[in-house]
Amino acid sequence: MGKKLKNTGLVGLGVVAGIAVSLQFSAMAQKPVEQPLPLEELRQLADVYGLIKSDYVEKVDDKKLLTEAISGMVASLDPHSAYLDKRAYAELREGSQGKFVGLGIEIGESEDGYIKIVAPIEDSPAWRAGIKPGDLISRLDNTPVKGMSLEDSVKKMRGEPHSKVSLTVLRKGEPAPLVFQLTREEIQQKSVKGKIVEPGYAWLRIAQFQDPTVDDLAAKISELYQQDPKLKGLVLDLRNDPGGVLQGAIGVAAAFLPKDAAIVSTNGQLSDSKQIFYGRAEYYAVHNESDALAKLPAAIKRIPLAVLVNSGSASASEIVAGALQDYKRAQIIGSQTFGKGSVQTIRQLTADTAVKLTTARYYTPNGRSIQAKGIVPDLAVDEYADGDGLNALRPREADLDKHLVNERDQEGVHARHEEPEEQLRLVAQEKKTQAARIRQQRRLPAAAGAQPSQGLACAGGQSGNQTGPDGPAGN
Repeated sequence: MGKKLKNTGLVGLGVVAGIAVSLQFSAMAQKPVEQPLPLEELRQLADVYGLIKSDYVEKVDDKKLLTEAISGMVASLDPHSAYLDKRAYAELREGSQGKFVGLGIEIGESEDGYIKIVAPIEDSPAWRAGIKPGDLISRLDNTPVKGMSLEDSVKKMRGEPHSKVSLTVLRKGEPAPLVFQLTREEIQQKSVKGKIVEPGYAWLRIAQFQDPTVDDLAAKISELYQQDPKLKGLVLDLRNDPGGVLQGAIGVAAAFLPKDAAIVSTNGQLSDSKQIFYGRAEYYAVHNESDALAKLPAAIKRIPLAVLVNSGSASASEIVAGALQDYKRAQIIGSQTFGKGSVQTIRQLTADTAVKLTTARYYTPNGRSIQAKGIVPDLAVDEYADGDGLNALRPREADLDKHLVNERDQEGVHARHEEPEEQLRLVAQEKKTQAARIRQQRRLPAAAGAQPSQGLACAGGQSGNQTGPDGPAGN
């Protein structure tokens, strides 16, 4: 047995050493290796690998062990770094392109533990089947959704094109549950909506920052000016926008700021993470195409602008709000934003897998760090007429385990970390209790105060591209 364990350990050490060499060469491709690899820790990893192979109650596949080791190593860094397997990587690419295979519904949590339909996407399978806002999904393919996370429910609703899924829906006024048999298909989602709310005033909504967002924004602004050439004011709605690709945020801010204005800067270990991004097409044209903003009406640079934010506004949303605030171009209205001020870079490992790695922090044009702090609005406004509701109780970046500190405000952050673990647990529990109490008193669904999910993976770019957030809830 001892010889077997020793041999298994040696095999494990060989596998780990091979991985270590690969990692070393990969690291060298990114930056010079300053210190040798920690051989003692690698031996411990090999020993554990050998023990699992020889002693665990069941046989464990080598690939599974090593993949999970990589996943755990990356996930231990911060809430937004992650190993992307084949499915997760495909979903990320789909989400950043504004398309995905699914049912075409925007969902959120309900106070009863069901999945609430916020809205079906026009001309999607859900829209054509008659799914309505306010419907509650109680079962997915006969699996109860109570206790199921939004992320898990999204995974169950997504799948291969032309595959089918059954939704059991509770609808107010209907005596019995409704059952819908839906066929998944590719959904093309517009990230920008807008309309004239009254003569002279328009509303623009960005749901998520994707590759097509700048083009969609330019098209929608042009459409609004065609409807009303004498616009006197514009509302940019970024509430519950979890962020997305960096280029989208730069382009949106550039649409309203002077030509070539600095939009955001980043700082990290790598030389290419120490950058300033300007409002020029080279920084926001994702595929080096023509400048979508070039033909916008000149008045868009001067029109009075209000930006709506809340604690669900994160990363790319905060970049836009922070830039417009620093230049005093807009009034930021609402509540303090999420505080997700870190850059994730997608590093492709194989044709189907990648690592999403936090590589830098974001800073506004005036040098303010967004991380774990967010954007404080110029005008604090409650989300509802009778108070802030659940908004103040939502977790923010600073509440997430292993979040990066705001290095320009570390004293307060360190004080937070020094709180006893039990006290932090009690505070979190109190937040949940207060949230439940408010929902019960006001009879507001949780989705009204929670970030909705469109069934999309987090927005992201291709290998080496910078991306914004997973979003507050890690969609």
